[in-house]
Amino acid sequence: MILKNTLVTRNNFNDFILPFYDPCFFIPTKGKGSRIWDQEGKEYIDFSGGIAVTSLGHCHPLLNKVLNYQSRKIWHTSNIFTNEPALRLAKKLVLSSFASYVFFANSGAEANEAAFKLARYYAIKKYHIKKNKIISFYNSFHGRTLFTVSVGGKSKYSDCFGPKPLGIQHAEFNKIETVKKIIDKNTCAIVVELVQGEGGVIPASKSFIRELRFLCNKYNALLIFDEVQTGIGRTGKLFAYEHYGIEPDILTIAKSLGGGFPISAMLTTSEIKSAIIPGIHGTTYGGNPLACAVAEATIDIINTKYILSGVEKKFKKIRFELNIINKRFKLFTEIRGIGLLIGLVLESKFENKIKDILYNSFLEGVIFLTAGKNVIRMAPSLIISEDDIIEGMRRFCCALEQL
Repeated sequence: MILKNTLVTRNNFNDFILPFYDPCFFIPTKGKGSRIWDQEGKEYIDFSGGIAVTSLGHCHPLLNKVLNYQSRKIWHTSNIFTNEPALRLAKKLVLSSFASYVFFANSGAEANEAAFKLARYYAIKKYHIKKNKIISFYNSFHGRTLFTVSVGGKSKYSDCFGPKPLGIQHAEFNKIETVKKIIDKNTCAIVVELVQGEGGVIPASKSFIRELRFLCNKYNALLIFDEVQTGIGRTGKLFAYEHYGIEPDILTIAKSLGGGFPISAMLTTSEIKSAIIPGIHGTTYGGNPLACAVAEATIDIINTKYILSGVEKKFKKIRFELNIINKRFKLFTEIRGIGLLIGLVLESKFENKIKDILYNSFLEGVIFLTAGKNVIRMAPSLIISEDDIIEGMRRFCCALEQL
């Protein structure tokens, strides 16, 4: 029996769904490229990218074709088997990165959970049982599992859930002296975002990452790069670490990897793989054929000179339009980020109006995100058109006029 569709509205959210979120007042029902439409047919230009997920926009025709093709072959196999899309995708990720091996999961949190577990497992097996300390950074974000949210540097996300995992310390981002004060022989890993996304779209300095690599080598600790937001073309390189000239021991990716289809991955080296035996970690859906087929097509499209070089060009166009707007409204003090992960740091007098700015933008048909209390975040499609950039900025200007 097939149930007929019934009319639902935003008001039904609190009737049926746990209120972990407070969703926007409209419901998107259709998307194409960098534009979406709601239940009323109103059009919006999407500069949020599903929080840096829809790297090729909505309903990319090639991704649709690949998903349709794979859906007629096999949907799911579990980790009892491997499958062809997973093997092909793993090979492409290895050949395009520092890594020798890949583990597939479903979300950024899952990839990070695997990375933190593996770092501890490797250190304990190779060195000693007390070598389990993980160093992270204040205002970082690594996921919502109890382990990853504790490693993350925002206590508001980890408080009130009972005892937190032990062996986690936090230092100040971009301040190497604070790391030197706490790293020791019991440190198994340092995990860092190359751009703190939720923390305010703050790039790590090259000297900071270089010093972290030195400290990890000195103390036999693993360096983990969380590229859940920055990976797969977001910064104009396939991986953000390429901007820094420093390779990690473990890297995590998600968001843009599937172009909107849920998938994540942890990448690592032969040395770390040598400690692994079957059964120490796993996931039912990781390496799903549907997800891997879509992700493979996403990689094929993005990992080209044309797309990657276009990211910087699109950033320059967005920055040009934003500077024109800012000359008029004196709204923000800084445009920061790398590539198409962009943060607008609001003037102090506008900080308490950030929700109003986003609400007015929605009303005018343009979608942005926030990052912290005073930053408007943009993470649009990597292939957003110049026409959509110009029109989106025009609508943003109209929204600001209403304030």
